[in-house]
Parts: sequence; structure tokens; C-alpha cells
Amino acid sequence: MVKTDNGITYSPFRHITREEWKDLNGHPSYLIADADIHKLNALNEPLTMQEIEDVYFPLSHLLQIHIDSYRQLHQKANSFFNNYSKRLPFIIGIAGSVAAGKSTTARVLQKVLSLSPGNPKVDLITTDGFLHPNHYLESKGILNRKGFPESYDTRRLLGFLSDIKSGKELVSAPVYSHLAYDILPNELQWIAQPDVLIVEGINVLQVNVKGKHRGPRVFVSDFFDYSIYVDASPEDLLEWYIQRFKWLRKTAFQNPGSYFHRYANLSEEESIKMATQIWNEINKPNLLKNILPTRLRADLILEKGNHHFVKSVKIRKV
Repeated sequence: MVKTDNGITYSPFRHITREEWKDLNGHPSYLIADADIHKLNALNEPLTMQEIEDVYFPLSHLLQIHIDSYRQLHQKANSFFNNYSKRLPFIIGIAGSVAAGKSTTARVLQKVLSLSPGNPKVDLITTDGFLHPNHYLESKGILNRKGFPESYDTRRLLGFLSDIKSGKELVSAPVYSHLAYDILPNELQWIAQPDVLIVEGINVLQVNVKGKHRGPRVFVSDFFDYSIYVDASPEDLLEWYIQRFKWLRKTAFQNPGSYFHRYANLSEEESIKMATQIWNEINKPNLLKNILPTRLRADLILEKGNHHFVKSVKIRKV
């Protein structure tokens, strides 16, 4: 947003309330079983069929308009250049803070888009797999900055996206384990020419990466055809992070193989204190310095209320 000398504020976004947004859905509704909704849900984050109908059906419809336009442009460009190259995947980037619900947004969008006419193949990848391995982060003294820009193998991520946008038939990506809190050295995720690829990660809209590189830069978002930012207030994000930490303490952290097993026996009070400390020392600085500044680079912003449901949508004016 830009505020002029006369006090008028201009924004490149159009603000739409949830009530207005849900009425924009021109797509037929799709039936999604309760069991599927449960699978799409993440940790202690609520998800209902109402949320899918009100928010994700209209979003899927809007994205389908962009995808159809993308296909038409590809055909016309082929005709212009007397070239008949194969159809390339439409790439959607999803950004936002830790605990904002990006993963749920990505999974629900993958499900709903796959139900659209023609049942397109929709694949999902997270940038967690492109984190440097722990041994590398330890050698650089930045293990406690995992999630910050310098903790990612950006060159490998850019290479992956370049291969996807070049029409390569089979492209591999590393796999990250939240249990081990590290890259799995002998596992790969293979992407085989999807119609749509969703790329989810806190860093995907970032451009202000510092380094020794001089001259023009290529950024992850340069490969996106549409981008979404999942937004929430810092106060809500902290509360959701604490609740997630407490839930993990009772579940995943109980596994002796978990990197965070040392937190399994914390009391309720100790859990809140530890989660708050981690948030204030790592996640909050990363949010304020690196993630939040990218919000206005998105094509669409999903604004969440303290109940974790989307309360409004901001969409870039066209």
C-alpha cells in the first residue's frame, strides 16, 4: 500500500470479505468425504467442509480461469513461433509463516483442483526438502537458523523448477523428515509432468537474498504462474505455534526416534515457555525480516482470523 501526501491510501489489492468471496463460486461443488477432510487436516488446525466450500471452491474456480488462459497463451505462442512444444505445468507458489497453515492450504488446493473438469494431475512439493542437511548447517554454525534464507539449497531448488518448466519428463526432489528433523539421504520425490504443481514454503516469494552473487538474479518466484500468501496476525501465529508444540509433545515427540524427543516430558507450563522461546528467538525474527515483507508480492492473500479460518481475501487488481 502507498499513502499519498493528501492521506489517500492506494493498494494493488482488492479486498473481499468471506461472505462476498464464497458467493463468487461459479464452479459446481464437489463431494469430499469426511475421511478425506481428516487426511487433509494438519495437526491441531481445524478444517471443515464449510471452509472448503466457502474458500477453496471459489479459489479453485479462479485458478482454473488462470490455468485455462495459460493453456491458450501456450497454444497461441506455439502458433506464432511455428513451434509445437509440449504443454508445461502451471506452477502455484504458496508462502506464509510457520504455523500459518500453508500445508493445509496446499493439500486442500491440490485435492480440489484435481477434482476440476478433466481431473488434472496436481502434484505438491514443499521446500523443506531443499533445506541443507543438518551436518552442513552445523558446519556453518547455522543449525539454529533453519528456515532462514541461508539454510536452503537455493541452487538445487532453482534447478528443480527450471527442469519442471523445461518440460523434463521426470524430475527428482529431496525428501525432508520432520521426525528426524533432517533430509533423508536415500529418498527422493519424483515429479512426472503434472498439469499443475503446487510449491509450498515460507521462502518461496523471497527476493532479497544476500550473498556474493553479482549481477542479475533468478528467484524461485520467477517460475510461478500464480502465488498465494497465507496471512495471520503475529499474535495468532504465536498462539497456534504454542498449541502445535503442545500437541506434538503428546504425539510425535514421544517417539524415541524424534529429534525433539527431549521435549516429550515437559510439563504444560514448560511446553508453553519452550515454544514461546523458540518462536521469539527463531520464527518471529524470520517472519518479520524475511517472510512478511514478501506478502505484497503474492497474487492473492488469504487472511485468517484467530479461529484459523479465512476471514477475507485480498486479490491483486487486474
